[in-house]
Amino acid sequence: MEFTVPVCGANRPAMRKIGRESLENLATILRKHGFSFKKQFGQNFISDTNLLENIVALAGIGKTDTVVEIGCGAGTLTRALAAAAGKVIGFEIDEKLKPVLAETLADRDNTEIRFADFMRADLKSFEKETGPYSVVANLPYYITSPLVMRFVEEAEKVQKLVVMVQDDVARRFCAREDTPDYGAITAAIALRADAEIVKYVPRKMFYPVPNVDSAVVKLTFRENRIPVKDRKMYRDAVRCAFLSRRKTLENNLISYFSLSREKAKEILRRADVPEMARGETLSPVRLANLADALSDYGVQKK
Repeated sequence: MEFTVPVCGANRPAMRKIGRESLENLATILRKHGFSFKKQFGQNFISDTNLLENIVALAGIGKTDTVVEIGCGAGTLTRALAAAAGKVIGFEIDEKLKPVLAETLADRDNTEIRFADFMRADLKSFEKETGPYSVVANLPYYITSPLVMRFVEEAEKVQKLVVMVQDDVARRFCAREDTPDYGAITAAIALRADAEIVKYVPRKMFYPVPNVDSAVVKLTFRENRIPVKDRKMYRDAVRCAFLSRRKTLENNLISYFSLSREKAKEILRRADVPEMARGETLSPVRLANLADALSDYGVQKK
């Protein structure tokens, strides 16, 4: 079930404003409301106001922007975003955080918190409601890849994602071909967005302290960044290319699409891919060429 709760407004009871000093004492606010961290939600909050303001600045948020935050936590990043943006729509799965967010966002009347799982939300309906938007979030690490892929594969009005992720995941998002970090998710992102690591964040900046360091990644979406005839075929070409890193692309084509060896060789020639190439050596542009060649030959995943 989805609950929409405007955290501020004329009909809400007056609440004290939360300033810099109070945000730095986040643990006290959480204890006051009897909040306990839930491991299944991957909850690690940021309370350092300098870091929060730096993330907002790196995102380039302005007063006319609509910003979506996924995993609001205690509302510290939400609060910093609301100071810069026109509107902030936050998604939070843990309803136990309602009283915490009511306090930390008491004086931010351009925020709206939806207690719902974003991964289950109707994205098409949501985009009709919001229009163009940016996503800025300290993502729960357990949903990082599926959530980013949802925006890459389904979203039409997202302009940029500025997200805190594990540092090894950040490297995978931004990797170059023929490197150990380069993989299917790298190529999938590259079709629609420029990806860059804009900040590294040590684990000690979070409460509670996680077991890994983090990084802020910025994905800037560009229409037709890499032209391709069929996005779905591109996704299939990427999955095929990384089906087995030890096998040649020719063998992966045979396995993934149930092709004859002769047909696989013909498609590789059409895409101008060396016969013995492995998938991880192909840049996103060359993967797009492969996808177009597959489309031209009418190949479909069986």
